[in-house]
Amino acid sequence: MSWNNFCSLFKKDCQMMIAGKFFLVAFGSLIIYTLFINFGYVHYMNAELYNVYLYDPQGTQQEVSERIHPVASLEELNAVLSADANGVGIDTSSGTPGIVFYYGSEKSDNHRTDYALSLLHQENEYTAKIVGSNTLESKQRKEMCSELLFIEIIAVGFLGIASVLFKEKQMGAIRVHAVLPFKKGLFIMAKLAVFLLSDLIFTVLMTVLNIGFPDAAAILPAVLVQTAILSLIMALMGFGCTMMLKDFRQFSLAYVIIVIFASAPIFLSANTSVKMAWMDLHPFYHVYMGLKNACFGMPVINPVYYICSVCGIVILFLLAQAVFHREMGKEG
Repeated sequence: MSWNNFCSLFKKDCQMMIAGKFFLVAFGSLIIYTLFINFGYVHYMNAELYNVYLYDPQGTQQEVSERIHPVASLEELNAVLSADANGVGIDTSSGTPGIVFYYGSEKSDNHRTDYALSLLHQENEYTAKIVGSNTLESKQRKEMCSELLFIEIIAVGFLGIASVLFKEKQMGAIRVHAVLPFKKGLFIMAKLAVFLLSDLIFTVLMTVLNIGFPDAAAILPAVLVQTAILSLIMALMGFGCTMMLKDFRQFSLAYVIIVIFASAPIFLSANTSVKMAWMDLHPFYHVYMGLKNACFGMPVINPVYYICSVCGIVILFLLAQAVFHREMGKEG
């Protein structure tokens, strides 16, 4: 009987999500992300490095990289740098290499200087050890795929379940469920199952389309585990907030606050030089790093992480169940 009730609720939730164009929006997001990674991000990151121009009137640099563009005079060097503001000039007229470029940022200037000086030697003089099996492009794909997955699951799990629940509130569905003869926890579990399944399918498609099937097949089990953890957390948080708030306007404010709290500090700490001492206490930071590491074939093996995740999900489920019972009491 419980299984039949669960299936009925699951089917009803799927129909509401289809009617609300939830799956259409998710499919549109998948297309946009895929186009961005394949035709935007990867091409932008694979753009040619800085052009390097060499003025060597005394011929002191005999063996240099083929990537260096020689110039005949200081006037020509200044002219090409004026036309190519990101370029780097090397002036050896004083006997030692001097770097000439237009000022940018300290970090990029140091990078340009090191790159230009490295080209004064033949490429075969460097024997850098290759670590791991990821190429530069595959690393870029995995990194961006993990970040977009994190953003999408936060948005879909939290905002998606709210749109369904507020619609059911308007239709009086909560009042109906309050008098139906089945376990009230099935109402929550059916919604969790719908959103979890949709997130898992989205993750599979996103990973295969943007990382490639051979690499995706190896990392998908670990990626799906992290997806499931994040999906359940966000869906339960969205469910609880929807039950406690009166309308979508109030929910929108809560959504902005929670999403900013969940994502902004994490991306700042993980992708910039900004470091926050309390980041290890941020629960979403560990889920984000778990998802990102899974995309790179390094699944989380620490049992404490999974124990804390399960405990957190159970606590959120109990809280969601409590506010749902309170809402049914109001409606009934």
